Amino acid sequence: MSAAERQLLVKNPDALGPLVELVDRLLELTHASGRLDLSGRLGIARARLTDPRVRLVVVGESRSGMSTLVNSLVGAAVSATEGRPSVPVIAEYGPKAAATLVKAGPGGTAERTPVDPQQALAELASGEVIRAEFTQPSPLLAEGFVVLDAPGSPGDTPATWSLIAAADAVLYVADARAPFTPAQIEQLQRIRQVCPTVVCVLNKIDQYPQWPQVQQHDRQLLDDAGLAFAVAPASARLHEHAAAQHDEQLDLESGVPQLLEHLRSYVLGRADTVAIQAAVRDIALITDHLALALRSEAETLRDPQRLTVITEQLRRTREEAEQLRQRTANWQVTLADGAGELMADTEHDLRHRLRSLIRDAEADIMKGDPSKGWADFGADLDAKICEAVEENFVIAHYRSVELAEQVAAKFPESGIPTPDLKLDNPGDVGAVLEPVAALDKLDSSKTVVTQQFLTALRGSYGGLLMVGLITSLLHMSLVNWYSAGAAVLLGVHALWEDRKTRRQRRQAEAKVAVARLMDDVIFQVSKESRYRLRAVQRSLRDHFTEIATATLRSVDASLRAAEEAATVHSGAGREARLTEIERSLVRLREIRESADALGENPAY
Repeated sequence: MSAAERQLLVKNPDALGPLVELVDRLLELTHASGRLDLSGRLGIARARLTDPRVRLVVVGESRSGMSTLVNSLVGAAVSATEGRPSVPVIAEYGPKAAATLVKAGPGGTAERTPVDPQQALAELASGEVIRAEFTQPSPLLAEGFVVLDAPGSPGDTPATWSLIAAADAVLYVADARAPFTPAQIEQLQRIRQVCPTVVCVLNKIDQYPQWPQVQQHDRQLLDDAGLAFAVAPASARLHEHAAAQHDEQLDLESGVPQLLEHLRSYVLGRADTVAIQAAVRDIALITDHLALALRSEAETLRDPQRLTVITEQLRRTREEAEQLRQRTANWQVTLADGAGELMADTEHDLRHRLRSLIRDAEADIMKGDPSKGWADFGADLDAKICEAVEENFVIAHYRSVELAEQVAAKFPESGIPTPDLKLDNPGDVGAVLEPVAALDKLDSSKTVVTQQFLTALRGSYGGLLMVGLITSLLHMSLVNWYSAGAAVLLGVHALWEDRKTRRQRRQAEAKVAVARLMDDVIFQVSKESRYRLRAVQRSLRDHFTEIATATLRSVDASLRAAEEAATVHSGAGREARLTEIERSLVRLREIRESADALGENPAY
């Protein structure tokens, strides 16, 4: 990749460049002081600042023109506009157009197959493809956006929630025919819980002249719900016509250029702000650690008689830092209790969702004969199970973020950074549920014509014999019109009763099959959920233990510096060291003040 192309992949050099320079300057000081632990944290902060990716997830209701809008944003056909949504599509920057189809392999593995971009859309509808990845030399993608086209509404497609959890921003698409429904407002409220940066797009304004009134009504609905989201009018189809005719005025009327500009200014700006705030917190924490040792050494050099007072203060601080590393520390208790509650709440939520599915499935089974459409019933139940598990994982994710914030609040210092728990790789529910066996077939659904014939014959024989014997008292033959009619009537009744009994048996068997399937799902998903939450607990424990350890190392370094300073007897040596320390403290103060200024004014 050329230097010009690499420059395109920077989010906003004007906003992030000065902060990266501050991080580099602070890295020099941490290396000079021998604090490799602090250098490692700064390296992570620098990588986060220079990460060009801004993941934009596009979701919306069916028939809202979402796929057409995605193609307009990317500037190429990467999303199928015909037929129902099928699989997620990911589009990112590349110097040449390319496409890769990710297909399900044996044992839950994923197989990547490069294909021609022109032919990729035709293969998305096949059941083997689980994701499509495109690279395009698009201006929007070159600015750092990665566009993820979710397959349908969050309420209809379970995989959409994992994409939203991995997003830096969400583009919610609805057509301009009518204002948001209560269900859509509820969806937007849930989306905000997972990803706070949301932009609503009112699509197809060329087809609905009432769109200004709809836009105004939507804004009022969002305000009433406490959702401060922008509502941008657009017409992806009008944008396509304008591009084909090279009509700039028509393109402006489509609203797509204004939407692109809003994404650049608002979404990129918010992404920069989040990255800047995290880096500023890291810089403040690390400058405090470095300054502690330097100030202790400087005070001892100025007045060696105060060594006892300084060391006593540092030892008390060391005891406090050591207590932070103990299992009885407040943050350790909060983490342990919170992780236990999180696991219990997550499992309860999963069981509640699956119990609701069992009740709904049993109600559907009792409506009729389950053997009719059993395969479709199983496919629909599998989709609902995937959706329930997906939502359960997403809830566990943002509850984990809340737990991290609660633990950080237990530290005496303010502004303790929390680890990045973003779902960089959205959970593949299909892989989690791979070991779960399919819904059992109904053995009792197999009916043989011979059995039905014999059942009807037995009923007819009883009716014929019973009525024939009665009519024989009237000197009539055993087989007559009355006995024949009774035979037909009781034969039909016996056949109807047999079918009713068989249907009840199939319903009972279907309920057992559903219960067995749900038991397997609970067993498998509970195991996966506990594994994920334990990984979150370990990540939080390691993160905050590292912070506590860094504090302890800083205090130890301060003690050593103070003791070494007390042994310096030469006046010239003392003054030279004081000058050097003052210079380092000035540099730290300048870095801290510059970082604080950038944090208060990200557009600096």
